[in-house]
Parts: sequence; C-alpha cells; structure tokens
Amino acid sequence: MSEEKLPKWYSLLAEKHPKFINTVEELGKVVRQEGPLDEKTAHLIQLAAAAALRSEGAVHSHARRAIEAGATPDEISHAIVLLTSTIGFPTVSAALSWVSDTIGDT
Repeated sequence: MSEEKLPKWYSLLAEKHPKFINTVEELGKVVRQEGPLDEKTAHLIQLAAAAALRSEGAVHSHARRAIEAGATPDEISHAIVLLTSTIGFPTVSAALSWVSDTIGDT
C-alpha cells in the first residue's frame, strides 16, 4: 500500500511501532495465501466483516484493496447489500457511504 493512501493514524502507528505494524501486515498476507480464495474474494469477505463491525477505516481499506484486486464497484456494493438481513439497513447504509467516500458512488 502506498504511503499517500494510508490514514494518518495508521502511519503514526507504523512510525511508533514498526515491528507491530509489519507483523499485522504480514499476518494479513499469510491468511489470504492460506486457502483457495482469490485476492478479490478475500477482500470482499473482509469488507463484509468490516461493515458488520462498523469499522469505517477497514471498510475504506478493503473497498480500495478489492478494487485493486479487480472487484467492480457493483461487486463491492453487492457484497455489502447482501448483509442487510444480517446486520440491518442502518449499518449497510453507513458502510455504503464509507465505500462511496473511497471509490465514489456505487
């Protein structure tokens, strides 16, 4: 991930605790490589989990990463809309707005 795309808080953490952040980033890489799912699917799953947790930063990150891995804006929206009966409309709506912040209207 390029430095200009990183949130300020994440960059500050990386400066203060580089071993910790490197380990977290390596864990993310390893778990995505451990199974048969492709990178796009993995980020869509992580995006859905981020939406369910109401983690705005993680929604931004995984939406961006899913796009970089080949997901379309429609696939990203669908991954979130599919959660409506599980996490509720208000949470889905919030996640869609966070995606819009990152990749534009979906």
